Amino acid sequence: MSDGDLPDRPGGLDAALGVVGHRWALLIVDRLREGALRYGDLQRELGIPTNILATRLRELEQAEVLRRIPLTHNTRAYELTPRGLALGEALDALRQWGEGIT
Repeated sequence: MSDGDLPDRPGGLDAALGVVGHRWALLIVDRLREGALRYGDLQRELGIPTNILATRLRELEQAEVLRRIPLTHNTRAYELTPRGLALGEALDALRQWGEGIT
């Protein structure tokens, strides 16, 4: 394969970045590692614009990284699935790497 050629199908890293490579996605996952949160709580704690938060939550839910859990009075919270929890070691490694460059 030459430098200009792309593989016929994405590898593991490409697939992972397709799910969590968008801005804010990993921060949402990292915050939900501490436990389920309602939409408004995520928005306030992370300072994410609401339109972006809605998009990221939908994308992460479709990728089975998180799920919505119904609460009372038409409210819901978001929690990580086992697939989302499996990102923990990668997030810890990225955090450690990032601390080395700040």
